[in-house]
Amino acid sequence: MKKYLPQSTGVLWWGVALFFLLAVFLLLPVQPNDYWWYLRLGGDILRDGRIPAADSYSFTRAGQPFVYHSWLSAVIFMLLYRIGGVSLTVAVRALLLAVTFSLVWDTARRAGANSRLAAAIAFVAAMVGSNNWAMRPQIFAYPLFALMLWELWRWQRGEKSRWWVFAGLMLLWVNLHGSFVLGFLLVGAAMVGGGGNRREMAAALAGMTAASLLNPRGWRAWQYVWALLTDPASQHFGAEWRPPTLHTWQGALFFGVLAVLVLLIGWNFRDGRAKLSGAEWLWLAGFSIMAITAVRYGIWFAMVAAPIAAKQISTRLPHPRESRGIPALNAAFLAMFIVLPLAMLPGVREKWWSDAPPALSADTPVAAVEWLSAHPELPDGLWSDLAFSSYLIFALPQRPVWIDTRFELYPPEQWQTYRAIADAAPDWESRLDAAGVSVLLLNPAATPNLVSAVEHSPGWQNVYRDDTAQIYVKVNQ
Repeated sequence: MKKYLPQSTGVLWWGVALFFLLAVFLLLPVQPNDYWWYLRLGGDILRDGRIPAADSYSFTRAGQPFVYHSWLSAVIFMLLYRIGGVSLTVAVRALLLAVTFSLVWDTARRAGANSRLAAAIAFVAAMVGSNNWAMRPQIFAYPLFALMLWELWRWQRGEKSRWWVFAGLMLLWVNLHGSFVLGFLLVGAAMVGGGGNRREMAAALAGMTAASLLNPRGWRAWQYVWALLTDPASQHFGAEWRPPTLHTWQGALFFGVLAVLVLLIGWNFRDGRAKLSGAEWLWLAGFSIMAITAVRYGIWFAMVAAPIAAKQISTRLPHPRESRGIPALNAAFLAMFIVLPLAMLPGVREKWWSDAPPALSADTPVAAVEWLSAHPELPDGLWSDLAFSSYLIFALPQRPVWIDTRFELYPPEQWQTYRAIADAAPDWESRLDAAGVSVLLLNPAATPNLVSAVEHSPGWQNVYRDDTAQIYVKVNQ
């Protein structure tokens, strides 16, 4: 038992950082964008015993082929929801992120940083990736990526590679999310430029390749990733595919971290210190380029950059000896740092915090959808705000949506029409008529121009209104 106790007080630095991170993870509201339609998908898979191969959630693309690659994530989401509702799901998200950045912290230590420096680096890495904490399938992939990276830094230090770990992680990853290809980038770069035994990396790649075929679609999982990366609707209309900017604090932090890291590498290179291995150059260059081109890659970059930054910074700092302390006391404090944030969990925080923030984000139209459900007499043909559509798919399946956040399902022309309607273009009413829309579920915060235009149009009547949503019905003229 003694060997499992924290032997150094240095771990408490990470415990303090983890305390604050866990509190944020648990307070972060569940946003409607993708989470709810994945719940619906998971329920359908559990009910029917198969993965749907065509769309049945919209009335505009009903029957069209569609690939639900992240089927295992959807099933897990639904099982969590059935067992413990949103509260358990939020707790699991916090656990996944905590494990991810704990691995980042330990990898930074293996790269040369002391516990205090590693804690600071891992905390910054978490902040850089904070715009990728949403309740979506990729949260299951983060600890898999971090564990692969941890194993690769072990291997770089001369420790024997456990190729079966990579194969096992890939077996999970390929069924959880399309980002599984990033594992091949990590290991492939290590085999090309790493400092360990390349035969071990070759064995790892072979095991990963075989494991990547063990999914419901076999080799076509790779085809799906390529189709998604080249899909014009996703690339042009999905916010996560846009490059980061200095107008957001996460974007500013990302560019700041990248700039500091490049300067530090250059400084150390000039002085002949902390030279990067070929693998580290490939990791840093590849994931930096990806993160510059799209917001969705920021968190992967942060995990890769953390141990490289640790290696570069630690060469410029003294290495104080870490106090051993009392292992049992260290473990007690670490447990306290992990357990105390659970007071922020939805369903718990309301019991002691009178103004506790809600578990669901403000743009989740719970009351409006309940009202719609109670009025089945309203005509068919529902057009709704994009984020609202995901919640509708789950909470009101009897009313298929016009469009939702499955970007690759809908052609670019439909996305252009959606944008024109949402922006209240001059022909917004004729576009709705052409689409056969008779009911509008609008988000005044996201589409104020459209709400104003509908309010001033004699062709629409307001039948419901709350702080989150408004519902309008077409008037027969």
